[in-house]
Amino acid sequence: MIRAIIVDDEFLARERVSKLLEPHDEIKVIGEAKNGSQAVELIEMKEPDLIFLDVQMPDFDGFQVVKRMKTKMQPYIVFTTAYDSYAIQAFDIHALDYLLKPIDEDRFNASIEKVLSHFQAQKTASFNKKLMRMIKDFDRPKNEFLDHVVIADKGWEHNVNFDEVLYFEANGNYLNLKTTTKTYLYRSTMNAISERINPEEFIRIHRSIIVNRRYIRKCTYMSNNEYEFKMKDGTSLQSGRSFKKEIMQYLS
Repeated sequence: MIRAIIVDDEFLARERVSKLLEPHDEIKVIGEAKNGSQAVELIEMKEPDLIFLDVQMPDFDGFQVVKRMKTKMQPYIVFTTAYDSYAIQAFDIHALDYLLKPIDEDRFNASIEKVLSHFQAQKTASFNKKLMRMIKDFDRPKNEFLDHVVIADKGWEHNVNFDEVLYFEANGNYLNLKTTTKTYLYRSTMNAISERINPEEFIRIHRSIIVNRRYIRKCTYMSNNEYEFKMKDGTSLQSGRSFKKEIMQYLS
């Protein structure tokens, strides 16, 4: 599903674009804005895939909206305006298309075909990239430890290095990767990840927790073969009784 917003200071113009989009089930309108400042806030909040953007608006124009956008991924832009004098400037900032008002239905549908074609090409490229990464990981020698993972989030890829991970924590069918700056969600199991990380750098202290040795500040015996691990970020983690052997090896 392609998530789109419509930006235009004229209500009837927004209604026209919305009406023309109704036959296109692949595109969902997730918001509308009636000026440039509203558009910038809406784009930052919603992070759309596609923007139908008017050029001339009361506060600042569509080109200024593009310059002020703060999104992880650059959305596709289709400019809409009553003047054709902005066409060259629009394509200079890599707009996908440029529609003149009043918008003709056939011309609009042709623009949508262009949008869908670009999204399909983007989707195919992303799939091929993931496939090659899977093949590379499959061919990796089993005695070679993973030192990072690539996590996809809303079309943006994060390269998470394990030397920045304080600990792994089970979260259903996923793992929480707690780093020095944020927590990432990675699809894997504790058993799977424990087989691929370097045991000289990580220690499993619980069936749901693996910690990075370099970020352990203090390890304290509590009772009943359980230990408290104080991490350098202030987090306290409690071990499981069945992992006493691994912990004793670490302490020795």
